[in-house]
Amino acid sequence: MIQLLTFLSKHHSPFFININPFLSLHQNKNISLNFALFKGHAHPINDSHRIYKNVFDLSYDSFIIALSTIGFPQMDIVIGKIGWPTDGAANATSAIAETFMKDLVDHLHSKTGTPFRPKEIPLEVYIFSLLDEDKRNIATGNFERHWGIFTFDGQAKYRVDFGQGLRNAVNVQNVDYLSSKWCVVNNNKDLSNATAISLEACSSADCSSLSPGGSCSNIIWPTNISYAFNSFYQQNDQRVDSCNFSGLGLITTVDPSLESCRFSVGLRNSFSSSLHRGWWVVLIIAGLSVSLLDAGC
Repeated sequence: MIQLLTFLSKHHSPFFININPFLSLHQNKNISLNFALFKGHAHPINDSHRIYKNVFDLSYDSFIIALSTIGFPQMDIVIGKIGWPTDGAANATSAIAETFMKDLVDHLHSKTGTPFRPKEIPLEVYIFSLLDEDKRNIATGNFERHWGIFTFDGQAKYRVDFGQGLRNAVNVQNVDYLSSKWCVVNNNKDLSNATAISLEACSSADCSSLSPGGSCSNIIWPTNISYAFNSFYQQNDQRVDSCNFSGLGLITTVDPSLESCRFSVGLRNSFSSSLHRGWWVVLIIAGLSVSLLDAGC
């Protein structure tokens, strides 16, 4: 590490760090939601006679102090990843994510800095992430698959603010979905083994929204079984045999989605469709880049 820092310092290059206020909240009982969200009335933390009012400043200074301790007190910093998930755990919602992102931008634009580096802000800050990732590793928590400003199919989850006030993000148009079909549990069958079968489906499909605190955590049995079946079915491109589940699955054209729980339809997975999706990902990135440039970030 010393060799790397020496190299960066010699070439006047910044050091990249990741800050994760949500993970701090999720793993530390001493961190409150208000403290994670830059709320002025949050109970402050006194660390070595420095008063911290939010997780961002506390985390940022922890890195700076560590760098200073080993001889690099003036190292420039870039935040390589910061964001807030919208599903898969308690306090992981679109509404809270919107609040966090707005308050983060407001905090950076205030240029107040941190207790250890007053009036100084990171050179750059990179928001994590553009899209949800249904294959992302969930060892840390099921929320790991829900960091996107947009859903997996390019639908905006919340308004964004890059210094010009909250604005509606634009949904991707002409998304190439599979047919409007879903796989649900057949209530006319013996469902005594349905839970075990659904758990097996979730071992390879994305059932993170069923997690405690998730957007589908309140749906009752056997609707939660249907969610698991459908997730597996869509992941396997709606193949008929992927809605079997020992005869418990039933393909329907009636959308089983509930008010807060979306039963998704997958995207087409052909080569031409992949190219098509690649283009709209580029367009989203370009749109966000323009917003950042216009805001002077």
